[in-house]
Amino acid sequence: MAFLKYSLIRLALFVPLFALFVYLELGWLLAVLCAGMMAFAISFLFFQKQRDAAAASLHRRFSGKAKPLRSAGEVDDADAEDRLVDEHPDVTVRTDSRPKDL
Repeated sequence: MAFLKYSLIRLALFVPLFALFVYLELGWLLAVLCAGMMAFAISFLFFQKQRDAAAASLHRRFSGKAKPLRSAGEVDDADAEDRLVDEHPDVTVRTDSRPKDL
């Protein structure tokens, strides 16, 4: 969520600056470059807390320590396996091996 918040702040800075530079007739490429550099500078100087929170959330996600994201289908499958094992203690679920293709 912190990464999304910081990205939206950067976008909110970029869009009006880009519109201003296009209005000043700098050309599309120069308007993009100037707006991007100014949005970067402003966000770097004034939004350090949000930037640090965004960096920390990205670090947690890609460090391998984050809880894996699971789809609804995967959650349903895991719940079905748990119910099967709870109802029939003699059943073993092996998740470390895949069935061989026939």
